Amino acid sequence: METQTTDLVIHKSVRVRISQEAAFRLFTEGIGTWWPAITHSVAASAETRAGMDAAVGGEIYELSPTGRVTWGTITEWDPPNGFAATWHPGDGAELATRWSVRFVAEGPQATRVELEHAGWEVHGTEAQERFQGYLVGWDPVLGRFVERAGG
Repeated sequence: METQTTDLVIHKSVRVRISQEAAFRLFTEGIGTWWPAITHSVAASAETRAGMDAAVGGEIYELSPTGRVTWGTITEWDPPNGFAATWHPGDGAELATRWSVRFVAEGPQATRVELEHAGWEVHGTEAQERFQGYLVGWDPVLGRFVERAGG
């Protein structure tokens, strides 16, 4: 996994041994099969599952025994090349950051997945702390995605 930071922008990159189309589908339609919701969700429950509505204006969300919680809203949808969304799990939409994921084919059965997460300034004095949490927090999330994609 590669990590780069520029000011308060997180750049992560992983490679998976599946096609661009399969990587996009797994990341989006299959998010509930790999997202580590027990450690990376608002409810932090074993019964929590992540989900994604596949269209601009759709939501990224969690479903738990206590209900549905919106994590963000899809702002760009370009299968199988990528998507972008706002991001505010546990916060109101006014505190949303922005993230995007791009899927770059590196052959018929190899894809580089590039994540960028920015917009931390909305958190004011907490921006650096939240940035640092996500800088580390994206690693196990993307690690689970790579694992689910077959390593």
